Amino acid sequence: MSAPLIPAAKPLIGRAERRAVDRVLRSGMIAQGPEVAAFEKEFGAHFVQGRECVAVNSGTAGQHLGQLAAGVGPGDEVIVPSFTFAATGNSVALTGATPVFVDIEPETFGLDPAAVEKAITPQTKGIMPVHLYGHPARMVELEALAKKHDLEIFEDAAQAHGASLDGRPVGTWGRFAMFSLYPTKNRTSGEGGMVACDSPELVRAVKLLRNQGQEVQYHNEVIGFNARMTDIHAAIGRVQLTKIDRWTATRQQNAATLSAGLSGLAGITPPVTAPGAVHVFHQYTIRVADDRDGFAKALRDEHGVGSGVYYPVPNHRLPSLAPYAPGLDLPETERAAREVVSLPVHPSLTKRDLDRIITAVQSLAKAGA
Repeated sequence: MSAPLIPAAKPLIGRAERRAVDRVLRSGMIAQGPEVAAFEKEFGAHFVQGRECVAVNSGTAGQHLGQLAAGVGPGDEVIVPSFTFAATGNSVALTGATPVFVDIEPETFGLDPAAVEKAITPQTKGIMPVHLYGHPARMVELEALAKKHDLEIFEDAAQAHGASLDGRPVGTWGRFAMFSLYPTKNRTSGEGGMVACDSPELVRAVKLLRNQGQEVQYHNEVIGFNARMTDIHAAIGRVQLTKIDRWTATRQQNAATLSAGLSGLAGITPPVTAPGAVHVFHQYTIRVADDRDGFAKALRDEHGVGSGVYYPVPNHRLPSLAPYAPGLDLPETERAAREVVSLPVHPSLTKRDLDRIITAVQSLAKAGA
């Protein structure tokens, strides 16, 4: 293949981000400071209807500290999907609680509310839906379940900046929500996470936990961590916040173009968007009915189109998390792990790139690859 590879993901860092970093470096205030405080306020206003947010050094740290602040610990159970990145289950286990893995619904890969209800026990503390690939989980049903059983919701919104359901943004349904700012997300701060909280008490608890348990220096109130975000990272995040709406619109346009070109292909199932949902397409994830891995290899080797498989090994079969799920059977999770592949959808794609991707998938579908 002579044409350059179309990458599966491409972080966008421009001159404005570089100028922002230089400004922080010149200021001499490099650790957590005014840039972080401004970023927290701007993020909350932009994405979660003004909910107060706490910046941390990774999305995983946000999930972990959010649960600790909400009182999750040994003896508790938190219901999570197995079809997601390991950080979801890891964050529960790190509190000393037990991650309880349940199956997904096949259309949008989110927690299946019926499976969630069957998994509830007297030890269940909360439900952690993942808004996977940028599509909101079935929050109306999950919220009703939480109220019915007096449980809390902890949102994993790592991939879903700007997604919503019935006009309500992700990040506003739970006790807290975690957003990731990793380089490959829809927008980045270089590395980091943001915890959107539903109360001042939770905000204070997360802030204590991220900063060695202290609000006043050398007066540590609880056992805490060093999970602070730097002003360097916050400065990048603030610039990207001004670009995210345009990038999201481009992702959605790219996804619409791909879906129009891939519709009706034998053995290929394009992603769907549920009624009332706004999908922000962190990933454009299709299903390949036969030989997904061969399809992905041919896509790259024969057509120069990169792709990603998220996630080939479900959490409940990972050596690290399998002890929490002995003998567990999750058929929809296993099917998704066999079939999914994510095609490029990022904002830097050109019309020529999109045409190449569509032509490649059409060719492989006809060839039965």
